[in-house]
Amino acid sequence: MNRILFSAIIFAFLAFSCKQETTTEDFSAYVDPYIGSDYHGHVFVGANVPFGAVQLGPNNAQETWDWCSGYHYSDSVLIGFAHTHLSGTGIGDLGDLLFMPVSDEFNYEQASNEAYPWSALYSHNDEQVSPGYYSININEYNVQAELTATERVGFQKYNFNAPGNSKLIIDLAYGTGWDNLTKADLQQEGDHSISGFRYSSGWAKDQKVYFHTEFSKAIKTLKILRQNDKGINTVQLEFEGNGELLVKTAISPVSTNGAKNNLSTELTDWNFAATKQTAREKWNTELGKIKIETTSPSNKTTFYTALYHTMIAPSLFDDVNGDYRGADGKNYTNPGYDTYTTFSLWDTYRAAHPLFTLVQPERVNDMVNTMLSIYDQQGKLPVWHLHGNETNTMVGNHAIPVIADAYLKGFTGFDAEKAFEAVKSTMLMNERGLNFIKEKGYIPADSTVESVAMALEYAIDDWCVAAMAKKLGKTEDFELFAKRAKYYENYFNKETGFMRGRMADGSWRTPFNPVHSEHRADDYCEGNAWQYTWLVPHDINGLIDLFDNETAFAKKLDELFITEETLNEGASNDISGLIGMYAHGNEPGHHVPYMFAFAGQQWKAAKRVNFILNEMYTDQPDGLCGNEDCGQMSAWYVFSSLGFYPVNPANGVYVFGSPLFESASIELANDKTFQITAKDLSKTNIYIDSVTLNGKTYTKSYITHSDLLKGGILEFTMTAEPNKDFGQAEDCRPKSGY
Repeated sequence: MNRILFSAIIFAFLAFSCKQETTTEDFSAYVDPYIGSDYHGHVFVGANVPFGAVQLGPNNAQETWDWCSGYHYSDSVLIGFAHTHLSGTGIGDLGDLLFMPVSDEFNYEQASNEAYPWSALYSHNDEQVSPGYYSININEYNVQAELTATERVGFQKYNFNAPGNSKLIIDLAYGTGWDNLTKADLQQEGDHSISGFRYSSGWAKDQKVYFHTEFSKAIKTLKILRQNDKGINTVQLEFEGNGELLVKTAISPVSTNGAKNNLSTELTDWNFAATKQTAREKWNTELGKIKIETTSPSNKTTFYTALYHTMIAPSLFDDVNGDYRGADGKNYTNPGYDTYTTFSLWDTYRAAHPLFTLVQPERVNDMVNTMLSIYDQQGKLPVWHLHGNETNTMVGNHAIPVIADAYLKGFTGFDAEKAFEAVKSTMLMNERGLNFIKEKGYIPADSTVESVAMALEYAIDDWCVAAMAKKLGKTEDFELFAKRAKYYENYFNKETGFMRGRMADGSWRTPFNPVHSEHRADDYCEGNAWQYTWLVPHDINGLIDLFDNETAFAKKLDELFITEETLNEGASNDISGLIGMYAHGNEPGHHVPYMFAFAGQQWKAAKRVNFILNEMYTDQPDGLCGNEDCGQMSAWYVFSSLGFYPVNPANGVYVFGSPLFESASIELANDKTFQITAKDLSKTNIYIDSVTLNGKTYTKSYITHSDLLKGGILEFTMTAEPNKDFGQAEDCRPKSGY
């Protein structure tokens, strides 16, 4: 009896241990935040939690394009740690509240006249970075700085190892990129805290950040170093003695009282190690929603870093009590959902937001509700929203595909009628070329820059409005927007086989060169005719018809990847990651490799996708071939490495490519799991030979969102030689339509 009891105890212990081992895997260990910090990746490097309002990290003094996040791997000059950062964008902003610890020897009056006389040299050997954590040894001042964060609080731990007192520079003047200070204040409150605000104008024209900071030591002195008509720019705080100094800074978009409440709610103690561990656990929870098995450590690092990068933005834009600053500049009380900002929608509508519907379903309704509130407050849906400001950056109105995708996939946490009103009203406005869409059915090239790109993106938006109208039973609206969704046809020139600009009189713009690109000064947006001819993800069958037949279509698509033409001098820097004229470094082409499947040639999609996965993404600092763009570049990798991709970003269809991993599983809502396996996968076996779904033969070259949500097992059998019959039959191909 005792033996039986003893055995039972041992068995229970082992079972519990196995369960613990399964549920506590340290996925953060597979993430390298340096990936994308070199070349043109522009990613954020520092400490944050998933979708957090705070992005606390190091900043360099350099202000050119590759420093849009405030940090670039090639740099070696540290100016401090700011509490807000963008990640992967092509414009610099934020960089609010710069803190820099210095030793007692630092004397501002005797320092140089440069902008940041407290700056210090560093090397990457001095740094450590992982999800939720960053540290650096600042050798010039003999200070070790460590950073971690909660959602709205940045937590810093400084160890001052030099003799004398400890000093801390706080600079409110610094802003990344376009950001310029307009007004600031900082006041000491008691012996251990300060509060203030920073207003600025840049990409976000009217940005406001309020803050409250508490210190583990009493402030010995507070000295204003710089002050002008905009208020206090820079201060120096001094603390008695050296050793450890802990610094907690909460931010708020609403008020200093909001910041104080955020701090007292989210971070009540001074346990840096525990806060760091909690941040890591939050990352592990989110990263663990997709589990992969692979024999390649490099691919594992690349995958989990990509997944990590999809969760830096959008970022929270409210206080712990729900209060937030609206798009009209007014403060609002808790609306009953979390409010978000940093909507890089021209990029993220393509794959990042569809990915959220799988692995972040609890956030989808909040993001949609945020967009609907923005609609109420500014009279239209967000275009590219940043910290309460509409930047109107990029072409199209791509909150619309995000909202349509959520509605068509069955999300019900928002008012569907209100959502339809918002998407319809936004597309019936007379701004940004939409007046020409209503009047002429196209945007004249001699009236608006980037006219072709603008109109093609609008056609995608129109398809989304039509799809919503159809499901809601709004026949008249469906017919109007379905007609407008076909307006892309007005740009297709059969003589050349390219999408081209048309003049107000209906003639084609001449001269015409499909390779030529002139940034912000031609008919395309960060691209050329080779790249934009394929921007019809909502109606690929219709595009095939424009080429007369699928053979001609596939031939032209082949040419895209193999043409030896070269870009002209002065072409947009965003045209990067080139394979022929296919540009993976910019978002409008991300769906293009999968278009072969619509012509019954899925094996060509597999070939191109596999090449991109292995050649355009690596586990090195320069491992991204273009701007990461708030998660979109990474979302492409996440989807594609699993074996499929949402070509139409709002119809819930995932087209097969070429899986990269032997096994993967997606943790879905309602405790369901969808597993993907790739039998006989190898470096040479990149083509799909056959597929089964839950053990049954599956002949389609795509899978639907609804089928995926049921859970189950999708098994690919891979081969080295293309099975050209797979997905070739008409009824096995993905189809455009409603």
